[in-house]
Amino acid sequence: MADIIKLPEYRNWLHDLKQQIRKGQIKAALSVNSQMIMMYWDLGRQITEKQETARWGSGFIEQLSKDLRKEFPEMSGFSLRNLQIIKQWYLFYSQSELLKTKQLVSQLPLIPWGHHVKVMQKVKNVDHALFYIRKTLENNWSRSVLEYQIETNLYSRQGKAVTNFNNTLPEPQSDLANEIMKDPYNFDFLRLAEKVKETDIEKALVGHISHFLPELGIGFAYMGRQYLLKVGKKEYRTDLLFWHTRLKCYIVIELKAKEFEPEFVGKLNFYISAIDELVKDEQDKPTIGILLCKNKDNYEVEFSLKNINTPIGVSTFHYTELADDIKAALPSVENLQNELINFEREYESQ
Repeated sequence: MADIIKLPEYRNWLHDLKQQIRKGQIKAALSVNSQMIMMYWDLGRQITEKQETARWGSGFIEQLSKDLRKEFPEMSGFSLRNLQIIKQWYLFYSQSELLKTKQLVSQLPLIPWGHHVKVMQKVKNVDHALFYIRKTLENNWSRSVLEYQIETNLYSRQGKAVTNFNNTLPEPQSDLANEIMKDPYNFDFLRLAEKVKETDIEKALVGHISHFLPELGIGFAYMGRQYLLKVGKKEYRTDLLFWHTRLKCYIVIELKAKEFEPEFVGKLNFYISAIDELVKDEQDKPTIGILLCKNKDNYEVEFSLKNINTPIGVSTFHYTELADDIKAALPSVENLQNELINFEREYESQ
């Protein structure tokens, strides 16, 4: 394979390629990520074309890696492994029909290369991959958050809940409200007994708020649990109350540790009306209700929402279920914290 460097065709192409990379280095001072991504795209295209037409042999990419690293020792993207990934990345996205309209290429430079590699490693469908790229741009996800959303299959869950938003909210409010809904919600970070009360789920979710908020999605600001509402002479309490920074409205979340029942909608409708009347300001958008149940029949939910005039979405959730005897044998978070405090005290006293 060392003979390849003697071929005029290869030397001429390598010379032109180095010139392109040098130009990219200069432009990169202004826009590091986008220029690098576009350089990788063009490099992937050229590698693919050369392998198909030049017949330089199986060791072509390895030789190219050596030549580029020698010429650009300060750049870390020309290892054999990364050149192989660049080619794979180009081939993956070049399948897309969006490429013909240039919509795809305009999106790719906007997220970091590490995000691209993560998407390509974990997502096999181009349309699904583009969904995660768009969501990364919209929500400014870190690589770890992106990986979490892929592993919990956000593509299949988002916008799948049953709602009446199209009938109760104006556009584009209804579109955004539908988009924030998932089905099911993934609360697997909770480890609860099989038979559990709604209040236990509430407490556990609030106790794991750093996991709960990312699962809800961007824009949810926690306002409190068991939020007090005084209606007439009686007091009522919502399960969880949030403010949504994009929708500019309150969101009431009610949790039910069993299958959906039509009367759940009536209770949530009452809470929404109370928030609208007693809590929200004039400039706030209408309050939205989200009902989360262990399971549901979609037709029954649609029928229950038919004549409801307040915006309500119904979805399911799941968590890690432990048998009651196993759950009882595990130490609680409080016990673990107390043990840690006692250990630290004993250590300091020595």
